[in-house]
Amino acid sequence: MTYDYLADSRIDPRISRLLATLRQGPSRDVASYEEFVMAANSAKNVAFNEARRGFMAAIDTEEAAPSTGLDISCHEFAAQPDGNTINVQVYRPKGEQIVPCVYYIHGGGMMSLSAHDGNYKAWFRSIANCGVAVVAVDFRNAISPSSVPEVAQFPAGLNDCVSGLRWTVENAERFGIDRERIVISGESGGGNLTIATTMSLLRSGEVSLVKGIYALCPYIAGSWPQDDLPSSIRNEGILLQLHNNNALVGYSEEAFRAKNPLAWPLFATVEDLVGFPPSVIQVNECDPLRDEGVTFYRRLVQAGVTARCVELMGTTHGAETMIWAVPEITQAAAAAIANFASN
Repeated sequence: MTYDYLADSRIDPRISRLLATLRQGPSRDVASYEEFVMAANSAKNVAFNEARRGFMAAIDTEEAAPSTGLDISCHEFAAQPDGNTINVQVYRPKGEQIVPCVYYIHGGGMMSLSAHDGNYKAWFRSIANCGVAVVAVDFRNAISPSSVPEVAQFPAGLNDCVSGLRWTVENAERFGIDRERIVISGESGGGNLTIATTMSLLRSGEVSLVKGIYALCPYIAGSWPQDDLPSSIRNEGILLQLHNNNALVGYSEEAFRAKNPLAWPLFATVEDLVGFPPSVIQVNECDPLRDEGVTFYRRLVQAGVTARCVELMGTTHGAETMIWAVPEITQAAAAAIANFASN
């Protein structure tokens, strides 16, 4: 059943009107990873995704987020340990000044979308226009290709994100990036990978490469609904339909059963999080994922981490990147992320 956005008085009316135009299919389980990949990459879904990318390209305008004053470049390199090629985009203010950096990981449930989609490019310009560099990584999605053709399940995407962070540090001087002020950020699946990348660096003794993390609406539980995450019940169907097995089959059911926090960070114990850098977890009031973000924030605090949790009232999942619908929310979020990197 399609959610009745217009009847939910909690949601900003601009967001309600936008989401009411979306056509949501029923929530369905998938039989296997192979079937999931085949269905997601069928001619029908490829055509749908092309149409979606066309819409996103149409909103990627100078009015939405100007490129004047920015240097924008694209690069590729071989990731480790698999030797596959991944792409990064670099956005930074023009000039020779050394600037902080936001290493950004796009959303899509670790399974779809691309940092080259128009909405993301406008979002990155919005952040960079606040006086920081943005390095946006396109990793191997688990189901549908990003700007790289391969798809692979966990830990492929995580490995690419860790490799991209190391590449950013190694190339800091080349792009005028302050090595001491690099933060990781991302929304939804990118919020998962923001946390997992940091946890991976902590385990390898490299967490000092990162000044902090700013995770937006992190997608970290792996299975829904859960009684101790009430938003996963009350907010089901608001943009996301999570009451199915898609996340587990698509990303890694094996890692879920093993309670591996690198795949599903809500499994992280307090002990796993000791030594994390300063962290901000941002959640949306009307999001099925709201309560897992809040729970993770509380666990960070229990681990002695300097952490804050920000809730955006009236917003749905990932509203921060809806630059065409709620521009002042986008600009405020971009400024907050840039400020976190800068100070």
